Amino acid sequence: MRKAIDETERRRAKQTAHNEEHGITPTTVTRSVADILEAAQAPGKKSSRRRGSERKVAESGAEYDVSTMNKQDLLGAISKLEDAMFEAAQNLEFEEAARLRDQLHQMKEKQLALG
Repeated sequence: MRKAIDETERRRAKQTAHNEEHGITPTTVTRSVADILEAAQAPGKKSSRRRGSERKVAESGAEYDVSTMNKQDLLGAISKLEDAMFEAAQNLEFEEAARLRDQLHQMKEKQLALG
């Protein structure tokens, strides 16, 4: 433990000397929640942030009856539902995102059954 603390102090002293030599004043990194969420995009999800365009998601409260959907309709509904789920998560509406996630799992099970 002492060895690790000594190494940290040595590095800190070296960094401080470098900062003083070059006139650098360290500052804290500040980020908004939106910046953090944008950096943490879901794997495989395309970024939909474009300047001048609005993001569209499935209408809130939409219910999908998976028992009557064909394969093509199901794929479209899954895509809309994924967008709505990610939008809810980015807006920190986690309960809504969880509800949409559960509905998404049901649709994906149906998709697997259709082949």
